[in-house]
Amino acid sequence: MSKRILILDDEPNICRSLQMILEHDGYAVTIARTIEEGRLLAARADVLLLDVRLPDGSGIDLLRQLREQENSAPAIMISGHGTIADAIEATRAGAYDFIEKPLARDKVLVTIKNALDHSTLRRENQQLREMVGAGPRMIGSSPVFLKVVEQATLAARSDARVLLMGESGTGKELLAAHIHRESPFAAGPFVKVNCAAIPSELLESELFGHEKGAFTGAVSMRRGKFELADGGTIFLDEVGDLHAGSQAKLLRVLQEGEFQRVGGEQTIRVSVRVISATNRNLQEFVAQQKFREDLYYRLCVVPVRVPALRERPQDIAPMAAYFLNDFCTRNNFHPKQIDPDVFRVLDNYSWPGNARELRNVIERMAILNSGEVLTPDTIPVEIRIGGETGPRSNLREARDSAERDHILRVLDDTNWNVSGAARTLGMERTNLHKRIRALGLHRGMRAGVS
Repeated sequence: MSKRILILDDEPNICRSLQMILEHDGYAVTIARTIEEGRLLAARADVLLLDVRLPDGSGIDLLRQLREQENSAPAIMISGHGTIADAIEATRAGAYDFIEKPLARDKVLVTIKNALDHSTLRRENQQLREMVGAGPRMIGSSPVFLKVVEQATLAARSDARVLLMGESGTGKELLAAHIHRESPFAAGPFVKVNCAAIPSELLESELFGHEKGAFTGAVSMRRGKFELADGGTIFLDEVGDLHAGSQAKLLRVLQEGEFQRVGGEQTIRVSVRVISATNRNLQEFVAQQKFREDLYYRLCVVPVRVPALRERPQDIAPMAAYFLNDFCTRNNFHPKQIDPDVFRVLDNYSWPGNARELRNVIERMAILNSGEVLTPDTIPVEIRIGGETGPRSNLREARDSAERDHILRVLDDTNWNVSGAARTLGMERTNLHKRIRALGLHRGMRAGVS
């Protein structure tokens, strides 16, 4: 079957020339002249040729919308007055390539062939990952990491509820996905819920669904996360942030295995494996009456503590290499390597943001390094200061000092906006608050002064 090419361009002559070239080479061609036409036709195309500027909008904006709708067809942007900024923006939006008009026949055909080959390779890789059950990768060979994976694998064999505990950014979601894949529920869905991100007044509807007309804005019936997870696993992330009312409703579902949609009368029964995670100390919350004791013991049948990255420094190198390869693949960068001298710095840094911070640092280095090897001079200065300190006997003190200075600088840069500082650091806001208290930081302090 011929590969299908969608051309979105408002210039008839361009469309006609491209159609002749492509059909002569055996492709099936569809033409759209507006953003709306392109949106409707894109789902049936194997490759998209999108003009950057159209009378009713931007081809780059359309590409973003298609990516949000999980349309993975490779997109080639074309423009008669493109700029470097346009090319960068298109790449960030997910474009495979950017071609300037006038369009050369050979350039168009080669780019389309390469885009199709790239798409086929990605699809085959995804199918292979699904066949072996890999999913997102958990990287590490340190004893503490392997012990956690062993605990999680043993817990997965039953339907017992698992509570994952650890700092933000340590990979609790990846571990939850591993438990799901190794469990009797693996054939069912894996449904994620971030309890901290849902307003308390909407959480009941999010978890259990609602009937049409149950409240203002409920224009149709909606199934909740528990119903969607029937036969599979529901992952309740940041469960420690649930308010008292939501805790009571969750407890009832765990006790009875049934619920009603908001505004409904029908009782719905589900068979769902529950995995929860928190960066809070729930035992302290129970003692302070901030978290229900009965709910805690329902969730914490099998507790698993996920170690911070600073507890498993030998895993930093393989994780960094994986993050770099993944970033280059997703962004169509040429493959890059990491200079061994980089790891001498990374290994000594305290990583308050854990794996999430490491990923951010590696991606920043990949963007700023034009060569094929990431060298120490592209390590962010705050990481370099924290990782070039003295012998390991003084490592804890050096790490705390470097972490204190780094967090202070970011807080000062954001005028002590903790949410903004947390985003810059790659940390959760609640975790940053804890580090601020632990390090004794306050307004008026200056980096480099203990």
